[in-house]
Amino acid sequence: MSPGKYNFTFLFFYATMFILLFSCQKQKKNYYDSIALNDIKLSSSPKPGSWRYNHNEHFQTFEDFQKLKKIKPEPGKNIIYLQPIGTFDELQKKEMHLTKEYLKIYYQLEAKILPTLPNTIFPVNVRRISKEGNEQILAGYVLDSILIKRKPKDAVVLMGITEKDLFPKPEWNYVFGLASYQDGVGVTSMYRFAGGQLTDSNFNESLLRLIKISSHEIGHMFGISHCLNANCVMNGTNSLTETDYHLARACSLCQRKLNSSIHYDDKKRLLELKNFFEKQHLNTELTLANQDLNLVQ
Repeated sequence: MSPGKYNFTFLFFYATMFILLFSCQKQKKNYYDSIALNDIKLSSSPKPGSWRYNHNEHFQTFEDFQKLKKIKPEPGKNIIYLQPIGTFDELQKKEMHLTKEYLKIYYQLEAKILPTLPNTIFPVNVRRISKEGNEQILAGYVLDSILIKRKPKDAVVLMGITEKDLFPKPEWNYVFGLASYQDGVGVTSMYRFAGGQLTDSNFNESLLRLIKISSHEIGHMFGISHCLNANCVMNGTNSLTETDYHLARACSLCQRKLNSSIHYDDKKRLLELKNFFEKQHLNTELTLANQDLNLVQ
């Protein structure tokens, strides 16, 4: 064999090995790029009355997120707690339990439900009757005077769930959820998700709304801003119609942000989400999970 041919053979061999190694490394890092193909981009012209139409928000890049001082799970402080407040019937208790199971999967962290607190914990001056005739509770009071004081030492976040309707300030009609991102506490209400009365016929609709808002508020506690990247659970919402339009799925960018703080197995999480949606007959979300799985198999 001539020296020229010998050198060419070895160069070809090393070039081939380099390409194969580079391809393998690229595959290992390709989860978010892969599922980004299933991201549904937002319209460039938001509809009047929508959250984006009424709020001019900054696009939070991954680099912006990384620079934030934010809450992160750490040893001995890594449990998501739910704090029920009110009087709950059996269907509502079932919805609470399923929300706990969902959050455990979504965040890949342990989740627990604390003993229920009674409605008598709300003083008269934080209650009001809405224009629709139902009782409402001042959401900020729940955060500042109830949840912060009762946050367990091993909690990374504490999410209050009430069956009473919530309002954030006198000039607002209602709010689905509210959170204090620095303190790692938030609250949401079941009331509007079921039109004031949870039944077998509206259970899945209400459950999907509750898991969306709960995961949304906890996402904020972990430092993720309202998403302007795609249709995503982290999109801002002004109404139930808008909440229903937004997906329970976090877009590829928001998933990347979340994983950078919690460090879980993306594919394991996706499989568990798929199984949850399948078991609860949440068909749209199941289809989306399967579409993501098809890209990362």
